[in-house]
Amino acid sequence: MIEWISNAFIGLGLAFLILGVYGLFRYKDFYTRILVASKVDTVGFLLIIIGMMLKHGFSFFTGKLLLMGIMMVTVTPFVATIVVRSSFADSAMKRPAGAEDEDVSLCLEKAQESVDGPWI
Repeated sequence: MIEWISNAFIGLGLAFLILGVYGLFRYKDFYTRILVASKVDTVGFLLIIIGMMLKHGFSFFTGKLLLMGIMMVTVTPFVATIVVRSSFADSAMKRPAGAEDEDVSLCLEKAQESVDGPWI
């Protein structure tokens, strides 16, 4: 029974990743693509990790998988946020739809005046 449940988690994770790749190609804007990529990577990877943990039972390998899952949950959204903020601050990517030039320049001025630096 555990074998079936673990295979279901692994299959669900793989299906989530495959559908996420389709979602990456569906959206045209950089910001929506990075949002989809970070969410799909995190959820798909966690489902696969859970399936592998169930399949192998309680062991040293399961502990390593748990540490990998914790690192993935904490690091992936953080890195995606840094990439989006730095690309917005550098104006390297196309501006979001509906954003006026005055709004973008005001946001950039506030970012440069901020105590936290340009990553607000």
